[in-house]
Amino acid sequence: MTLRQRPGSQASPTAARRLRQAANLLNGSTLAGLAVALAAGATLTRGPHGLVIASGYRWRLPFAHAYTLGNVVLCRGSADDLLSRPGLLGHEEKHCSQYAWCLGLPFIPLYLLAAGWSVLRAGNPGTANVFERRAGLAAGGYPFPVGRRT
Repeated sequence: MTLRQRPGSQASPTAARRLRQAANLLNGSTLAGLAVALAAGATLTRGPHGLVIASGYRWRLPFAHAYTLGNVVLCRGSADDLLSRPGLLGHEEKHCSQYAWCLGLPFIPLYLLAAGWSVLRAGNPGTANVFERRAGLAAGGYPFPVGRRT
């Protein structure tokens, strides 16, 4: 497996980002992300802040334009498209940190529970989801409905 180099991707990450990168490697979530990316035929590229961008993701689920497994950001479009959307990339980077805080793959069932709660409370999987709220609803493409309690 080889990773393409992105211009500007070699800026040295902060200590916190290096710690997150190591934690997600040790807890297996980044390895799971790489396995899914390879199985889905995605192209791997080094991204900023210790992220790996897996572009050209073609599987039907999940429906999102981009989603994260460990430090791997899987996206349907090109790496350039994702890099041109710093708000979305920052949103996905926050999910990388959430994987580290949740000790890796336990993030997935916790996220699904939060998404189910959000569907019950707000009618969509993001608006009342604690993980999406902390990552930034607008940056992730989730509207904050007017007049609804979450």
